[in-house]
Amino acid sequence: MKGKDFLSVADLSSEDIRLIISNAIEMKAEGWSTLLSEKVLVLVFEKPSLRTRVSFEIAMRQLGGYAVYLSPAEVGLGKREATADVAQVLTRYADAIAARTFSHETVETLAKYAGVPVINALSDLEHPCQALADLLTIYEKKGTLEGLTLAFVGDGNNVSQSLMLAAALTGVNFRIASPSGYRVKQSIWDLAHELASDSGAEIFCTEEPSLAVRGADIVYTDVWASMGQEAEAPERRKIFAGYQVNERLVSLAKADAILMHPLPAHHGEEVAENILSGAQSVVLDQAENRLHLQKALLAGMLGGLEIPLSNY
Repeated sequence: MKGKDFLSVADLSSEDIRLIISNAIEMKAEGWSTLLSEKVLVLVFEKPSLRTRVSFEIAMRQLGGYAVYLSPAEVGLGKREATADVAQVLTRYADAIAARTFSHETVETLAKYAGVPVINALSDLEHPCQALADLLTIYEKKGTLEGLTLAFVGDGNNVSQSLMLAAALTGVNFRIASPSGYRVKQSIWDLAHELASDSGAEIFCTEEPSLAVRGADIVYTDVWASMGQEAEAPERRKIFAGYQVNERLVSLAKADAILMHPLPAHHGEEVAENILSGAQSVVLDQAENRLHLQKALLAGMLGGLEIPLSNY
């Protein structure tokens, strides 16, 4: 992966994902290092963030490098300054760029004009770093990925789209329950089926949450209205009212199923009150693993680190 962009989960092969997870497990155990000494990562954010910003900044620090954060007001991508110009200027300063944007096209433009690797730290199309951290968490909890069933209940948003692709690449069966009109994009659906034909994963879409969750190993949900969709929130609450993850729905999954959410959560909406504090919830492990997974990702992109597949 050294020197390459990471804009989509589909930029990786199944072997790449296994190597990154293997690296993350190793680096999580080892702690701090000097692997990326004198390397600089610039964070270009159009959206506010807790986990993404902090995990990337601390990841670089724990690897011996540096991170510089640029807020929306400081850059004004495409408004105060052309995205292409920002990319070319930052190339002269930094070794990599991580961008959190409203439009996926903005990340693609940054990658087109930057002379350093660009990481998609979230766009309206995908959230690939989150999906990889989720796979790391699932592997830690279940000891495998292949053959597991992940049920996603809710909006066919960026998180679900990256998860679908990640599952398809690694042999995880993926079921998603979404209301009509709120499903994943057809292009993502088609690509996931293409990838699943190699891994053996089963991809299934329904409007009925119980069909998705029944017998699942992982139950996953996310907010009904993402950042930038605030005006749609009242209408979405009505449409998604039957898609809340609660004790009744989770009871349809396997007895040892884990419950996942990328956070922030709207308690009492997409998840019932207090369910994320229960024994099946692994949301804090997910949040922590953003740090370790991104350390492994950065080490591969900037340091060329590899660990044999036998460690995974």
